[in-house]
Amino acid sequence: MTIDEIIQNQITTHPVVLYMKGTAQFPQCGFSAQAVKLLKNCGVENFFTVNVLEEPDIRQGIKTFSNWPTIPQLYVNGEFIGGSDIMAEMHASGELQTLLQQG
Repeated sequence: MTIDEIIQNQITTHPVVLYMKGTAQFPQCGFSAQAVKLLKNCGVENFFTVNVLEEPDIRQGIKTFSNWPTIPQLYVNGEFIGGSDIMAEMHASGELQTLLQQG
């Protein structure tokens, strides 16, 4: 499988996917930690994470796939949502909670 095929499989197999540095239990950067916190604040306990620090091909591949230069990246129901800054804005407006409850 190509990197794009792997990513496509991950985002279509799991309703909520977070490409991040580290794991949900041990984030390796502040932005990834914030993304995990926002998801949990929205009541999402089970989400699929990909530690890009352990997957260098995916670390670069996800940036190309989404045309988004930074990590973390959130996908919900196969759709790219954005990074931690967009997640924070959506959380503040209530939009993130609504999106995640629909899934």
